Amino acid sequence: MAAVSLRLGDLVWGKLGRYPPWPGKIVNPPKDLKKPRGKKCFFVKFFGTEDHAWIKVEQLKPYHPHKEEMIKINKGKRFQQAVDAVEEFLRKTKGKDQASSHNSNEEKNRHNSSEERGKQSAGEEKRKASLPEGKLKKGTGEGKKRVSSVSSERGSKSPLKRAQEQSPRKRGRPPKDEKDLTIPESSTVKRVMTGTVAGFKWPPTVSEPVKDSDPHFHHFLLSQTEKPAVCYQAITKKLKVCEEETGSTSIQAADSTAVNGSITPTDKKIGFLGLGLMGSGIVSNLLKMGHTVTVWNRTAEKCDLFIQEGARLGRTPAEVVSTCDITFACVSDPKAAKDLVLGPSGVLQGIRPGKCYVDMSTVDADTVTELAQVIVSRGGRFLEAPVSGNQQLSNDGMLVILAAGDRGLYEDCSSCFQAMGKTSFFLGEVGNAAKMMLIVNMVQGSFMATIAEGLTLAQVTGQSQQTLLDILNQGQLASIFLDQKCQNILQGNFKPDFYLKYIQKDLRLAIALGDSVNHPTPMAAAANEVYKRAKALDQSDNDMSAVYRAYIH
Repeated sequence: MAAVSLRLGDLVWGKLGRYPPWPGKIVNPPKDLKKPRGKKCFFVKFFGTEDHAWIKVEQLKPYHPHKEEMIKINKGKRFQQAVDAVEEFLRKTKGKDQASSHNSNEEKNRHNSSEERGKQSAGEEKRKASLPEGKLKKGTGEGKKRVSSVSSERGSKSPLKRAQEQSPRKRGRPPKDEKDLTIPESSTVKRVMTGTVAGFKWPPTVSEPVKDSDPHFHHFLLSQTEKPAVCYQAITKKLKVCEEETGSTSIQAADSTAVNGSITPTDKKIGFLGLGLMGSGIVSNLLKMGHTVTVWNRTAEKCDLFIQEGARLGRTPAEVVSTCDITFACVSDPKAAKDLVLGPSGVLQGIRPGKCYVDMSTVDADTVTELAQVIVSRGGRFLEAPVSGNQQLSNDGMLVILAAGDRGLYEDCSSCFQAMGKTSFFLGEVGNAAKMMLIVNMVQGSFMATIAEGLTLAQVTGQSQQTLLDILNQGQLASIFLDQKCQNILQGNFKPDFYLKYIQKDLRLAIALGDSVNHPTPMAAAANEVYKRAKALDQSDNDMSAVYRAYIH
């Protein structure tokens, strides 16, 4: 198949992060965003999201030839809305092109009429020159009458209107109602945006559409020109205020795909222990961004894929720590985290002065504090950095990292955090990140249980579950999480993206955290009971959305 030539302004299908092949438009990148070195790529602005990225040419397909193919393989509601928005965009652009063509034809007709009048005038002069003197005087008199008549017609119009009629519009200048606008984007642009890319404003180009007045279009693809985007300087200022007021700071990458292309990987040797749902995606992104990584997993076979991608193999946790500068770990629970550090051939045996250990597991504050103490007692440096997200976000490098502990180590991990996530927060002393992570997952787990409860209540009262989802997706609760988990339930697909047993573990630890400070957590406690019921129904190794089954059995 012959290669298709692409250029600025073309509509394309491109693969970006967590989305399937998605419709977008090739646009000019922000001036401050450098093009990645290596293979040829284009900067693409995606419809229906605030995402934008450098995409390699081989990952792009022209929109029209592949439209039917993409629609067949992608059935999601948000995807369909994005496609509808592209079609509306094309319809409006076509309408404007036709209007512009009509105006051009009218101007051409006026120009032709002017030329015709000029020819007639020249013929009249030629005829006058050939007439005898007597006839010439008579003809001149008639000419004066005609001129007088024309003058009286002109006198009935204002000088300004005459000037507008006589002076054609300058070429290249659009009429007042044809202002160039940037490509429409999601209404979430109006929210506070994070990162180095989301705040940029794209300069308008001739090929970009006029602002659409259709309310459905605006709901999903709000033009940036309607309200200027937040500039990066303003975001930086807000982060600085956040640091002064709360003591927390963040390294933000916003659109991981766009920014990660220009990441300069640290020259430090990186180790990684634990290749589960989250760890596998993290290691893959570290390798993609050029980091030198040594891996270890309790089940050694899981390391094979990463060895093929360029990782090195460590035989024990102690060996990985002793041969690497910074070692990350991501395991299932407090017991696994302690065993990894304190067990035979564990992390602690490889720690010596200067060695760094970053625990990314979601555990309680007491566990992480104990691990920090034993690491530091051997001269090591410690950082806790649990992550908020799921398997898909891990694979896409879009995790949120919550860190606490050694501030210098946090900064040393900057390129790693940018490779694996879209945002990282530094929350102060050891234990703070563990507490915050449990609170985040407590909210998420309780919300998931409420979603399941609502869907089952809709079913037993004779309401359409799909209609309930459609209503929620159009309201304030609309989110990727809501849509994905509801789709899981409606399709009966509970392939794990976040294990049910782990969200129940996090709810249990969050409730214990509340107990430790005499703070009531009745909502979390109720949700925890539902997850325990789901575990009793053998749903532990399914996705958290399988909590739905606790309501129907």
